[in-house]
Amino acid sequence: MNSNYKIALLIDCDNVSHQSIEGVLQELAKYGAVNVRHAHGNWNGPQLGGWIEKLHANAIRPVQQFAYTTGKNATDASMIIDAMDLLYSGNVNAFALMTSDSDFTPLVMRILEAGLPVFGFGERKTPMPFVNACSQFIYTENLREESEEPDNASAPKPPVEIKWERNKLRGDTVLVRTLRTAVEQTADDDGWAHLGKVGQYISNNSSFSPVNYGYKKLSDLIRASELFEISVRDKSVFYIRSPEK
Repeated sequence: MNSNYKIALLIDCDNVSHQSIEGVLQELAKYGAVNVRHAHGNWNGPQLGGWIEKLHANAIRPVQQFAYTTGKNATDASMIIDAMDLLYSGNVNAFALMTSDSDFTPLVMRILEAGLPVFGFGERKTPMPFVNACSQFIYTENLREESEEPDNASAPKPPVEIKWERNKLRGDTVLVRTLRTAVEQTADDDGWAHLGKVGQYISNNSSFSPVNYGYKKLSDLIRASELFEISVRDKSVFYIRSPEK
């Protein structure tokens, strides 16, 4: 993907934890500058207390949305209007939606129709229609900061990311099929595929991200899976192919 996007990050604070916001911003920095940072929610309620301390620290602008009717979520409509205003302004060329609500799936599809990528961030409870609609989707559990200090400050802290081991990676049939298909479709006559083209093919066809498996880079995930032969050529250029080739 492009690394010079002007990104608009819209956050559904009623529906996603504040603990992963730094990780989300770090991930988006790979693709460009997050010029717009809007946090939608009802800031009069106590449920957003955790988010309040994150606003100034991360230059996020709160967008107030009152709950006009009990049991109805007005934040969804507020975010959609905000997204469409930004889309038509022409000031951004990529969107990031931080939510676990599948109701935003039509919004993702509309933005994609306009030719702009959509980066999705949500918890593992996020329904698959929203996950699959995004250009790339990352589960926020993989991006969360370490929790509060334990009673015993010297006690080891749990890792933020847990890398999937070889057998677990190979046991994920969707992952294995995605990788093998991408290699087959981008390989040369000898079966070797440039890793960059493999990654581009995957991003064009799914919301896959190696972060969901505990790896920062696709090359690290490929190595851990041991599914392919690896050839490192001039200037550290990676090529991979299926062993049967």
